[in-house]
Amino acid sequence: MSGLTLQINLSDEIATKTLASKLAQSCRHGAVIYLHGDLGAGKTTFSRYLLQALGHQGNVKSPTYTLVETYQLDTLAVFHFDLYRLHDPEELEFMGIRDYFAPEHLCVVEWPERGQPLLPVPDLDLQLKITSASARQLQINALTARGAAMLELIV
Repeated sequence: MSGLTLQINLSDEIATKTLASKLAQSCRHGAVIYLHGDLGAGKTTFSRYLLQALGHQGNVKSPTYTLVETYQLDTLAVFHFDLYRLHDPEELEFMGIRDYFAPEHLCVVEWPERGQPLLPVPDLDLQLKITSASARQLQINALTARGAAMLELIV
């Protein structure tokens, strides 16, 4: 069952961290998550908290220039994409994009619209909107059955 939507007001960075931690529990066996939002909306911050909740101990760099950062956790490979500087989606073919999106991998993609039509349908599509200096509004859409199951675990 896909098509579920959840709206959440994130009052501050602690609320963002809490939600990312809840989401981490539901994606330990892989998923595809898209993150949309203006510059400064909190996409990379959300990604950092998600990775930390999954057990990553080091820094989480924004992959703006490298397009992808790889994190090999104990039981999960995580690929964090930032496609902001992507000039042409065909560049993704040259980097072997399809190999990253195995069902058992977690792929978190910032600026996914720049990679279309080469990216798969996400399990969860997250839209972050700035509502104040520290607050964000988050809309999460489950677009697959897997995404709906993930979303149900965080409500």
